[in-house]
Amino acid sequence: MTESRRRVGFAVFAECLLTGVWIALASVPVVTAPAAFAAGARHLRRHLGQQMCGWREFVADFRLAVRHGWLVGLAGAAGFLAVRVDLGMARVGLPGGQLAAAVGIVALIGGAVAVLRAAALWEPGLPWRALLGAAARRTVRAPGGSLLLVCGIALVVLGAEFLPPLAVPVLGILAAAAVAVEERGRAH
Repeated sequence: MTESRRRVGFAVFAECLLTGVWIALASVPVVTAPAAFAAGARHLRRHLGQQMCGWREFVADFRLAVRHGWLVGLAGAAGFLAVRVDLGMARVGLPGGQLAAAVGIVALIGGAVAVLRAAALWEPGLPWRALLGAAARRTVRAPGGSLLLVCGIALVVLGAEFLPPLAVPVLGILAAAAVAVEERGRAH
């Protein structure tokens, strides 16, 4: 590997880490997380395409994405709370509680993957509903990419569990993984 290729690879890695910090800051209200990932993914696509990209462009994209993206975040938060209730039912031994918890966890993970896939392709003017519908189909039809994103989500969760500050920059790597999964899908 030449020195310039190493330098480019390191620059992309550093950009992913910085983007993770931006995503974390924009996700503080929780319901804005899908919009933050959309803005982060668009930022990384711009960076890879050697286009103008920086904090101002990220903020502008975030503002556009959050207009309707907060509804996606609200639905995700409601889904998370429903799974917490299911887990509570399983813990106290209610009939069907374990099945409800298992189904809920699988649905929550699938929904998170679909949101990441939708965010990876978000562009201003594209409606979230259409993006999510197409992303849900790709989540099921392209299990390899979906599994990669499940592993990325697990990495973020484990990072947050073991070393909480590590989860912040890893969010950018998760956004980059979503972009890579979608680009790989386009190539096939």
